Amino acid sequence: MTEHVHLLCVGGSREFPAVLRELSPDVRLSALCGTGLVSRLRSLGEHRRVIALGPDAPVGEWIEHARALHRIDPVTRVVAFGEWEQDRAAAVAAALGLPMHTEETVHRVHNKRAMREELARRGVDATPSRIVSAAADIAAFADVHGYPCIVKPASGAGSAQVRKVNGPDEVAAAHAAVTATGPFAAAGALVEAFHEGPQFSVEAFSEDGWHEIVCVTRKFSDPETFVELGHVAPAPLSEAESEAITAHVLDVLTALDIGFGPTHTEVVLTARGPRVIETHLRLAGDDIPHLVRDALDVDLFRYTARQALGGTGLLDELREELAEARERPPRHAAIWYSTALAHGVVESVTGAEEARGLPHVDDVRLFFGPGDPLDPVPSSDSRLALARAHGTTPEEAADRAREAVAGISFRSLLHSRTGDVLV
Repeated sequence: MTEHVHLLCVGGSREFPAVLRELSPDVRLSALCGTGLVSRLRSLGEHRRVIALGPDAPVGEWIEHARALHRIDPVTRVVAFGEWEQDRAAAVAAALGLPMHTEETVHRVHNKRAMREELARRGVDATPSRIVSAAADIAAFADVHGYPCIVKPASGAGSAQVRKVNGPDEVAAAHAAVTATGPFAAAGALVEAFHEGPQFSVEAFSEDGWHEIVCVTRKFSDPETFVELGHVAPAPLSEAESEAITAHVLDVLTALDIGFGPTHTEVVLTARGPRVIETHLRLAGDDIPHLVRDALDVDLFRYTARQALGGTGLLDELREELAEARERPPRHAAIWYSTALAHGVVESVTGAEEARGLPHVDDVRLFFGPGDPLDPVPSSDSRLALARAHGTTPEEAADRAREAVAGISFRSLLHSRTGDVLV
């Protein structure tokens, strides 16, 4: 790897400090982030320096701090491994004259209305949508496009504040929930047509404007809150279904001018073909990159880190690895979560060690322990535990992950429940 590399990581660094250090021991990593992310930075000691700005700091201040750092220790590349503050990363990179996603691309990816408008303009996906300022706007939209419809923050993450509106009597409550004070309230509310069909996520990697689909993952979500309950990779698909999803996602990535790096795109396979829910300029959450590694022996963390360090020709290597995976006996990986059915404070947790000892289980993790309050708002952060497992078929892998997480019991001060989940 290239020596004397100085990466300015804007926002969170996820698992990347350790991966970068393994690939290039001399790499220098600086972080520029909001004060709210400092406590969440992993491997804090691996950073040469951390610059934190308050929530009200304008973009110009971010740029000036980056310029000052650049004068002290010239930055080789600006990177943004997480979703938060990617808009700042794009502005900083443009000011320093360094490669990064453009501000326009970041805006179109983050702002769901802007994404819808661009995909419709390019003839890729014409899902009806509209920014709404009142409950009456949702009702008017549904009068034209029908129920159910989806109401969600125009810019959000983690399935937070997403509501399915099944009829007129649910409109007011959905609008109130989505526009309530929260991290995504400022962007406004978006209503869009509901797509019926199985859900999938698509992991891709790009270089010089070319894209390679790495894996299509079957996604299982709560039918009302859309909080993700499980994933299976690769998804069980016919050749025609796989080709349709792949072609649609390639069109989406091209239309949004995504030039490099990992992307995580969520789609619904409707009776009329694939329709995009949203895409992201980052690796997937929910351990999906680990599922891809377990199933295909493709490490997307390393590909992303190598590209950040200046590596080129990565798509050719990636395609070779994917071709080798197709020649091996099939292997599938799954992850499943348990969720809270009530509020309260966790009193005890049992069954985790037994779950870890089950054959074919690769990982078991707890997100809540004794004394922790259960999150009252349905989102990815309200899930209690996960189990990851593998098998020779998608069904076998999913069954093993479900069995493991179902054996974990959480007892709260209000009542007890097991880790059962519903598909």
